[in-house]
Amino acid sequence: EVRLVESGGGLVQPGGSLRLSCTASGLAFGEYVVGWFRQVPGKEREGVSCISSVDDSTDYADSVKGRFTISLDNAKKTVYLQMNSLKPEDTAIYYCAAHYTVASTLFPVELESYKFRYWGQGTQVSVSS
Repeated sequence: EVRLVESGGGLVQPGGSLRLSCTASGLAFGEYVVGWFRQVPGKEREGVSCISSVDDSTDYADSVKGRFTISLDNAKKTVYLQMNSLKPEDTAIYYCAAHYTVASTLFPVELESYKFRYWGQGTQVSVSS
């Protein structure tokens, strides 16, 4: 029932910026976490960032800290990923993912792909001169 749709990918020069959007339908009950993951052929899936609807707490991969910012618009059920100072190594297919959660310290927000039940189709981000 949950559907995630990404947009905003494209080709950008090193040092440039892009903003990805992920709009969710069907995430109508309870609290949830939405995250971004990326994949490159021949490499493991990498968690980029995620955010919780409980308290807007976030998590970032070390490789993107200080460059990427995730934000959540609960009313629109949309998550944004602002990507600045892009590098060629950021090139990948970026996937939006989500899972339900609860307001408990036993369940902190974590960039672990096995926790995410729902996935979007992906959007290509290419950073090249």
